[in-house]
Amino acid sequence: MTIHRRMELLTQKLAEQCREIDRKSIDRFMAAVMEAKKIFIHGAGRSGLVGRAFAMRLMHLGFNVYVVGETTTPPIHEGDLYIAVSGSGKTSTVLAIAKTAKTMGARIGVITSHPDSPMGELADPVVLIKGRDAVKGGNDYLARQLAGQHEPLTPLGTLFELSAMVFLDSVIEELMIQKNKTEGELRTLHTNLE
Repeated sequence: MTIHRRMELLTQKLAEQCREIDRKSIDRFMAAVMEAKKIFIHGAGRSGLVGRAFAMRLMHLGFNVYVVGETTTPPIHEGDLYIAVSGSGKTSTVLAIAKTAKTMGARIGVITSHPDSPMGELADPVVLIKGRDAVKGGNDYLARQLAGQHEPLTPLGTLFELSAMVFLDSVIEELMIQKNKTEGELRTLHTNLE
């Protein structure tokens, strides 16, 4: 299989994933973002990188947004929103901080493949973004190939992370429309220390 064919299959799968996201959960997520006094974003590994990219664009839109763990992160309070990006919904460090945010009275938003996870149970809103399908035929790669089972297209949590990135970038575009912001206005808040 060529790289081009892999890219085509992956973009087809991403399109499928995006169509399956529940509209009501999107609306609840958008409302929570718009209503928040401050927004705190958190995730581990690649999910954390997706969250950081979202935080950057929220900042460009003028939101009061922070990445959890940075030295300039202020305290969280009632009226604030903590957003966790976690495919499993049970990453221990992210879960511990989600619980802390909840005890401080913040609203919890979770983007996950497992809404029934510990993080999902803490949250409203929860946005379900499916990850890859379970590997059929077990962990034996050669046996799966011989049987014609070629899942997954991507390793580990990549499909969730890419889908979450596409979702959150689409949220940014919708927020631009709702806030009547132009790309030029966003650019005025882009760093000039490059």
